[in-house]
Amino acid sequence: MKANVNKVELVGFAGQDAESKDIKNNMKIGFFSLATSESYRTKTGEWASNTSWHRIVLWNENATKATEEVRKGSRVSLTGKLNYRTYETKSGEKRTIAEVIATSFEVLPRTVSENAS
Repeated sequence: MKANVNKVELVGFAGQDAESKDIKNNMKIGFFSLATSESYRTKTGEWASNTSWHRIVLWNENATKATEEVRKGSRVSLTGKLNYRTYETKSGEKRTIAEVIATSFEVLPRTVSENAS
């Protein structure tokens, strides 16, 4: 029997500079947003695109590396797992968010067409 796998691979553009902060037990957490886009043809044959935003979370060495390397507009490739987290707002409302916990990433060089825009 094969094990269930929770694996996410994304390539997109950072929506902000990566940030990190120290938390308890000498651990560090980092985060940034990542935009991915896909293009498709509509029923009328016109091209359209859809952009999705992802919250990326990194731990310890990856958080430090991201803070040093990931800038708004950086093209980033990453691998990780999808995680759902529930929290309570100040007004007592419960909310659930989806995050990608990145286990590895790299900042990719920009292509010629990306540099032109």
